[in-house]
Order: sequence, then structure tokens, then C-alpha cells
Amino acid sequence: MLLMLVLAAISVQAQAGYLAAGRFHELWVKDDGTLAAWGYNAAGQVGDGSYIDRSFPVPIPGLTGVRAAAGGLFHSLALKTDGTVWAWGANGNGQIGDGTNYWRVLPVRVSGLTGVTKISAGSDHSLALKPDGTVWAWGRNDSGQLGDGTTTGRIVPVRVIGLTGVVAIAGGTTHSIALKGDGTVWTWGGNVTGQLGDGTTTARSLPVQVAGLTGVVGISTTYDHNVILKADGSVWSWGYNEFGQLGGRHHDFAQPAGSRHGRGRRCTSGCGWVRQLCPQT
Repeated sequence: MLLMLVLAAISVQAQAGYLAAGRFHELWVKDDGTLAAWGYNAAGQVGDGSYIDRSFPVPIPGLTGVRAAAGGLFHSLALKTDGTVWAWGANGNGQIGDGTNYWRVLPVRVSGLTGVTKISAGSDHSLALKPDGTVWAWGRNDSGQLGDGTTTGRIVPVRVIGLTGVVAIAGGTTHSIALKGDGTVWTWGGNVTGQLGDGTTTARSLPVQVAGLTGVVGISTTYDHNVILKADGSVWSWGYNEFGQLGGRHHDFAQPAGSRHGRGRRCTSGCGWVRQLCPQT
């Protein structure tokens, strides 16, 4: 069952913090480092110890010092200021990263990860970025979305092969995307709608560079399409386009195309599953 939430007036003004969206649930990192969540909770992805859907924010017990959060299809991630990563919710594909396939209704620590600076949640896989520019991944891998050269699912984090100098990461439904410090963009995983941007529809279990993109400063992915922001303020997109989400004609693009919406800017808050780039205002 899909739950439609209409949130009319959630009072977040006093504790603005950081917001992130899962597929059907929301996460709120408060300024005091605690975490609250609400929405669909059939897999325990809200993290309050229950499977009860929540229409308003409820505190997630046991988590303090949280600096960022990310939501997947039915799981959630939190990054603490000490560089550890915590996860909860569905775990049938190992996306919690605790070495098991047990669902978790309360946060558990992801095995073996320290010093993490950024996190992202794909549909059924998870990503973490370390200060040395390496990317680590775990969870579902049937399309190669973990980037370890295999299609074997992982219940603990493994390093994405061949990637260094990464400054940003994002997870889609069956693919992943990374931005390097030199302004290039790299992708891996599923590619049915051309979401890897390499001019093909061939899945890749190792990272490939997106053709023709340089000077990129921001990346975002959702479902099976990507949007990036360049230093000159232009927005580029590729992948799934049934509903015109790429900003052009209604067909898929296997290579980046300039958006007809013109210039853009980076969001200052995390927009999770839906988007992390905002239109120019």
C-alpha cells in the first residue's frame, strides 16, 4: 500500500536543521544533533522502534550527534559527527550494512565504517564517502550498483573500485553517481534508460566517466535519471524521461543534454530521494 502524506504545518522553524526524503518517509536532523522522522513505516524505516506509520515527526531514540541523514526506498541512514554511519529499516538486500539481513526498527551501526563525511541512500543500496575521496557501498547489487566489479549483494561495505578524489555521491534506484574534485562525473550500475550517461544502455559494475561533462559542481539522482549543475550555472540531465523530467522531449537520453530550464543553483538542504538541485530563483 502506498501512503500519501499531506503535511500542512510541521513546525520546524525553531529547529530548522537538515531535511532528507526517503521514498515514502522523511528525516529531520535537528540543530541539536538529534533525529526525527515520519511517514510510511512498514519496514521500520522511521526508526522509532515500531512499524506504525507516523503522520508527524517522532524522535528516533539513541541517536545523538547526527550531522546528516539519507532515505532509501524502505531504509534510512544517519551520519554522526564522529564519522560513524547508522542504519535502520528494510534489510533484505543488506542495505543496513550490519552483516545481516535482519530488518531493524531501531538504528544499528554500519559495520567497519569510520571517518565518513557524506552518505547517500539508493533504492536498496547505500553509499558512503570517506575523507580520502574513496567511496564505499553495500546492499543490493544485481545491476552492479555497488561498483565492486561484481553483481553480488553485500551485507557490509565494500570499496567502489577505481574511484579516488570523490567529493559528492548519490544513489539512484539501480545505479550510483559520483562527482570528483576535478569536476568530472562517474556512474555505475543499471543503465536501461541510459542513466549512466556513457552513450549506451549497458549496465556497468565498475565506474565509467559520463561523456563530455566537465566543470561540474553539483550532482543529483532520483529513480533512473540524473541532474547536474555546472560552474557556469547551466543544468544538464540524462536518463529516464517518460514525464519530461529531463527538461526536454519525452524520450530517454543516454548522454547529458542541457536543460531547457536554464540556470540553476545548489540546494542548501538535502532533498534526498527526490532532488538535490533547485531551480534558479
